[in-house]
Amino acid sequence: MYKLILCEKPSTARAISAVLNVPISEPQKNGFFIGNNFIITWCAGHLLELAVPEAYGDQYSKWHYSTLPIIPQTWKYTPVKGKEKLLNLVTELMNRADVDCVINACDAGREGENIFRLVYNHANCTKKVKRLWISSLTDEAIKTGFANLKDGSEYDNLYAAATCRERADWAVGINATRLFSVLYGATLNTGRVQSPTLAMLFKRENSIENFVQEPFYTPTIDCGRFTAFEERIKDKSQADKIIADCKNKAAVVRSVNHEQKIINPPKLYDLTTLQREANRIYGFTAQQTLDYVQSLYEKKIVSYPRTNAKYITSDMRDSILKIIGNLDFTPDIDRIIGVVSDHHALTPTIESITADISALPSGESNVFKLILSRLIAAVSPKHVYEAVTVTLDCGGNTFTAKGKTVITQGWKSQSNETAGDIPALPELLKGQTFDSVTVSVKEGFTSPLKHFTEDTLLAAIERADTDDIPDNIERCGLGTPATRAAILEKLIKSGFVERQNRNMIPTDKGKNLITVLPYSLTSPILTAEWEHKLNQVEHGELTERDFMEGITAFVKSIISENSVPKPEFMNLFGAKTNDNPILGKCPRCGDSVRESNKGFFCDSKSCGFKLWKASKFWTAKKKPLTAEIVTALLKNKRVALKGLYSEKTGKTYSAVVVIDDNNPRGGERGDFVNYRLEF
Repeated sequence: MYKLILCEKPSTARAISAVLNVPISEPQKNGFFIGNNFIITWCAGHLLELAVPEAYGDQYSKWHYSTLPIIPQTWKYTPVKGKEKLLNLVTELMNRADVDCVINACDAGREGENIFRLVYNHANCTKKVKRLWISSLTDEAIKTGFANLKDGSEYDNLYAAATCRERADWAVGINATRLFSVLYGATLNTGRVQSPTLAMLFKRENSIENFVQEPFYTPTIDCGRFTAFEERIKDKSQADKIIADCKNKAAVVRSVNHEQKIINPPKLYDLTTLQREANRIYGFTAQQTLDYVQSLYEKKIVSYPRTNAKYITSDMRDSILKIIGNLDFTPDIDRIIGVVSDHHALTPTIESITADISALPSGESNVFKLILSRLIAAVSPKHVYEAVTVTLDCGGNTFTAKGKTVITQGWKSQSNETAGDIPALPELLKGQTFDSVTVSVKEGFTSPLKHFTEDTLLAAIERADTDDIPDNIERCGLGTPATRAAILEKLIKSGFVERQNRNMIPTDKGKNLITVLPYSLTSPILTAEWEHKLNQVEHGELTERDFMEGITAFVKSIISENSVPKPEFMNLFGAKTNDNPILGKCPRCGDSVRESNKGFFCDSKSCGFKLWKASKFWTAKKKPLTAEIVTALLKNKRVALKGLYSEKTGKTYSAVVVIDDNNPRGGERGDFVNYRLEF
């Protein structure tokens, strides 16, 4: 009998095959490795995804307000396009008669669990499941993981959390996107994490665009070997007066304060912090950094990348000491040992010691060096410096000079951090006098906030406006380390954000979207509450049903509170208002109906009532649909007409045309309107 091992990627399958002595064949040949009582195969990412709305009924093929909300009672999944063959293979392997156990070796996290369970359920497999949970692909980690396989049921709650996250994102994204697209006549992609992120960019750019520069003045005395400053002053005349008071006056040292300060070493990298550093230092996008570190992981050079931890576990002490090697100081390993939930912080692996780092592509090499440097910095001595603050009196005014002297460079010698550019002050004593000082006023101007870079935006996403989040909600930021890069790329792909050099700038389309969206969809509070509840689901404190009931209620409230477009926003997305005369009231919603090039339409974008000039009814009868006919139909729901053509007889006739529209707000047939004849 065989045990089937299902991995997330081919690279993981190859690493496991080497440890378990399973012969590795060419992946293209059969899609799996077999031997030594194991069959090893892979998913190559997600094989199944949530079905599109149309899969739940033809009424969802067109976007109409009347069909919202779309909340499936039974959720459907479809194969990811292009992966049908692989899905069939994995399904067949799971159901082989000679397979008695399935081992889930997908990435150890929420999404990895979801990838496996969807395939397992799709195959209707009932065989026992074991879980491989490892944080690196080193031989040692794989051996230890297989020696300590967990029962698959121990991760049921993790799968429930993954399901809730996936379905909730679908429900909010699909419904909100269709709702606001219908209301404002443009495709407006909306999402739980994407919209608050875009709102942060909008808020920052709005602040920059509306910033009003103001001058300020700083009285200054130059004492020869150092310079001292007064406080900034907005009133130039006041600054000039201070300078006048100091002219030809001596400056006397009133106090000298020495204070020793300590800066502790940084913590280890989690994924988001690594992405920030790589953007700041190398200009890498968050997605590029994720791709580089994922490749390093698959080459066994670094640990699992999609982590939010900044510590290692105590059992890693010896391996970390081997990785960092001999240093000119005693490393403090205890400082980097802490509480870890699923995966420890990003670190190099034992295999990295013998790896040829110089042979790596430059992007991967730079990212690896960051990770190694951060590890060494984290166990290095503290950075110690002396801060000196001197106050001087000149003409009855107080000036301050500051200096800094490094005592112990410590971890900063191993880091990309700088020690600061404040020079050391000369030795000064209380009462010391400087008879000849040069006085001046330095003029400056207030500056706006800087544009977001991916570095600073990721920091904001991680903080997620924590001041606005209630105390009882966990401050976990927007999204997860694993998804943030994809969110930024989606904003750019959707045309809501542009990269300008290293800056992230919202486009007019992005600004307009945030303008029309309600606060509940742009506030970080929503996603913070979700992540808090998803953690409760993961720990068995909240049921999947209760979570989804909350999501359903939220979606319904968004739809009911935004049933009609706001007139002041109608022109934001290029939709031109129709200034043609009003022909009557819409029989569905009561709004105005006007003529356009192709027909007669209700002004309400969410209504869907349309009378097409080229509809089959009118073209078959060779009778143009005119404004006069529509006016009568709207007023009386009927109009008597002559000269209607009969395709059957080839002759014309007279009849009464009646609107047969039993679809309030569109109903199941959306904008389709029937006509019937009375003789």
